[in-house]
Amino acid sequence: MMLEEIEEQPAALERTIKRQGPRIVRFADSLRKRRPRLIVLVARGSSDNAALFGRYLLEISTGIPVSLSAPAVHTLYRTKLDLREALVIGISQSGEGPDVNMVLKNSKRSGATTLAITNESESAIAGIADETFLIHAGREHSVAATKTYTGQLMIFHLLASALTGNKRFAEVERLPELAAASLGLRPEVEQIVERYTFMDHCVVVGRGLNYANAYEFAIKLMETCYVVAERFSSADFLHGPIAMIGRSFPALLFAPPGNTLKGMKDVLEKLRALSAETVVISSEPAALKPATRALRIPERVSEALSPIPYVIPAQLFAALLAKAKGLSPDRPRSLAKVTRTV
Repeated sequence: MMLEEIEEQPAALERTIKRQGPRIVRFADSLRKRRPRLIVLVARGSSDNAALFGRYLLEISTGIPVSLSAPAVHTLYRTKLDLREALVIGISQSGEGPDVNMVLKNSKRSGATTLAITNESESAIAGIADETFLIHAGREHSVAATKTYTGQLMIFHLLASALTGNKRFAEVERLPELAAASLGLRPEVEQIVERYTFMDHCVVVGRGLNYANAYEFAIKLMETCYVVAERFSSADFLHGPIAMIGRSFPALLFAPPGNTLKGMKDVLEKLRALSAETVVISSEPAALKPATRALRIPERVSEALSPIPYVIPAQLFAALLAKAKGLSPDRPRSLAKVTRTV
């Protein structure tokens, strides 16, 4: 099911653009009249990784400070926050996470405008928020989220574009096509994962707009392949964790063009000097050349557009590695589709 749902992503992204684009424009227009001084994002699991992308994208594009909520401040410590003039966005594929929903309820009481991003129109979160944006991914059966994660990224693309006055979504509308092109890397991924069948630990490195993908790739490896996957920004990685790297240590890296490329090339050179085993996802020859194994993104796109086409090879890698290990990525041990925490 996980592999099937990975393949469904271009169509799901297309539906989300067509059905939610106009609604998001209307919401952005209304919000512009009462521009928030702060945006707060609240989520768990893969949705929290999507929120990390949203933080970067919204801050870069709008200039509004964006914070990631600590749900325990609301659920365990029962703290009342001053959220007047704030926009609080809850992100949940199921819409049933008690902690995320409690944060939204408390935020409304504290004066915030609230927004939900979910895949389920009849979910609890949709009944709480002032406005709801739907990911039109269809039911996601695999426990490991794939199409709902990229759907959440798409909603953030649409929201950022609308808040900055770009109502045509010209660049964003290319994302389904770019996602489809990345699916074409499956044969290369199938060859590469055979080399890593016995991998039980690794690091995943990304930065900026792809920092969220480092978290998402790592969580997919942990939940479907039972690999201990530590995730870092390239800057943080050089501030200490690189000391654990030795010969043949696996490092998986996202290296899109743009502001983060130089730093990623520097990390790659250091890893090569340490004889590490590197798998690089990139369109850039300068990043692919020093890699032990390379997954070349078919088309060079801006860093802003890169997260969706770049995470798809990572999703394929996790699903196919699980298969190579004789594991089921659809039903990881100890996990359920909806996790209820407070």
